[in-house]
Amino acid sequence: MQTTYLMAGVLAILTGIAHSVLGEILIFRHLRENGVVPSQPAPPLRERHVRIIWASWHLVSVFGWAFAGMLLAIASGADDLRTIAVNAIVASHLGGSALVLVGTRGRHPGWIALLAVAALVRFA
Repeated sequence: MQTTYLMAGVLAILTGIAHSVLGEILIFRHLRENGVVPSQPAPPLRERHVRIIWASWHLVSVFGWAFAGMLLAIASGADDLRTIAVNAIVASHLGGSALVLVGTRGRHPGWIALLAVAALVRFA
């Protein structure tokens, strides 16, 4: 076990959690009427803008967790870095696609691009 990579991986996980939780508490809870995705406009931003900002905010955490997964795999002594990277890329892009799809009710095309990246990498 490589302690430095392990510590970095755990720190990346905790950073992602803090980023998402604090964003929800400090920013998005004021814009949420009900449900998970905020739906209240924040002038000059309209509802659709708030929704994509919410998805993008959490996308940062998802991508950070993908890197954390890579670090934890490396810390455990995994040697196949290609497989580790492919799995992290696919998982993060699938998660990101789901966030944008749900967050924007499918109205932002970013979810299609993220899903396409995940599919291309998985089936390469």
